[in-house]
Amino acid sequence: MVYIHIPYCRTHCTYCAFYSELLPRSGNSDAFVDALCRELASFKPSPALLNAPHTLYIGGGTPSLLSPVALERIVGEVVKAGWQIEGEFTLEVNPDDIVRGGEAYAAALKALGVSRISMGIQSGDDAQLRLMGRRHNFAEALDAYRMLRRVGFDNISVDFIFGFAEGLVEDDIRASLMKLDSAGGSLPEHISCYQLSVEPGSALEKMRERGLWEMPSDEMCCSQYSGICSMLAALGYEHYEISNWARPGRRSLHNSSYWTHQPYMGFGPGAHSFVWDGQVPCRYWNEPSLHSYLTRPVPERSGERLSPEQLRLERIMLGLRTCDGIDASLIDGEYSFLEPCSGGRLRIPESEWFISDSLIAGID
Repeated sequence: MVYIHIPYCRTHCTYCAFYSELLPRSGNSDAFVDALCRELASFKPSPALLNAPHTLYIGGGTPSLLSPVALERIVGEVVKAGWQIEGEFTLEVNPDDIVRGGEAYAAALKALGVSRISMGIQSGDDAQLRLMGRRHNFAEALDAYRMLRRVGFDNISVDFIFGFAEGLVEDDIRASLMKLDSAGGSLPEHISCYQLSVEPGSALEKMRERGLWEMPSDEMCCSQYSGICSMLAALGYEHYEISNWARPGRRSLHNSSYWTHQPYMGFGPGAHSFVWDGQVPCRYWNEPSLHSYLTRPVPERSGERLSPEQLRLERIMLGLRTCDGIDASLIDGEYSFLEPCSGGRLRIPESEWFISDSLIAGID
């Protein structure tokens, strides 16, 4: 598994907490691509990585700000390092970038080998999109989806956000999905729905402090989540992880590997890695600084070795986010909120997923 972080955004969304920098006015990303290729050139897959799923995920930031030529250079370095992209190649895109580039840009992504698109729509309500600081409106999201389908993408994931406003958000999402279905000829293969969180120092926090926006209550957010679960189940989606739903056979291979604790390598400023040093699990992360990344011959990287107990707790935390749960041997004692599932495993029932973080925190 390889993750590549593209740090550029054209503008910053009001809620976003991921590391990003504004794209230079010139639009030139050559210096970053050069630095990224240098880092990738030093990549030698370990045996553990070679035994993990061979997926590539390019996220951000906004990867769709890069030209096909720049993306081709990056993918070439990944392949040159000996990484066979056999399982899944996901690229995150913004709808307005697809519309701006047109079908020619979408077709170039397909020709590059991208097999899965993850597109951030977030809402079908243009007023909410403006408050979120999104650069697209919903009509552009429909146009982008139509273009992606026309050039042959048959594995598209779309993101929505709940907990941004009062009301039945599931109705908005369902209506949005029906319009996507009409525009592209089929429903998305995958859907992610994330609860909004207000990050310290974010533009959204300042909007709340000034009375320009009010966050819905926990009770309202819980009701919205429950409504989304029921609505997507009725449409035939499998709820396989707290925030993720898929058509049969369309789970995200890359993200699923995170939740099953597979090793992965991350490249780019702020990217994280999880690898094994012999028998010892280790986590590394690049400094979240584009300036440092561009000026150092080798990225500044920090790390830690995980103890057996840390590894066990992480496997519990990650596994209990999913419908497949965890091996019962990871837990000593009994917890009333867990239920048995296939293969002698234990999981949190979907009805309790909204409060799963607090439940998992109580496991020792």
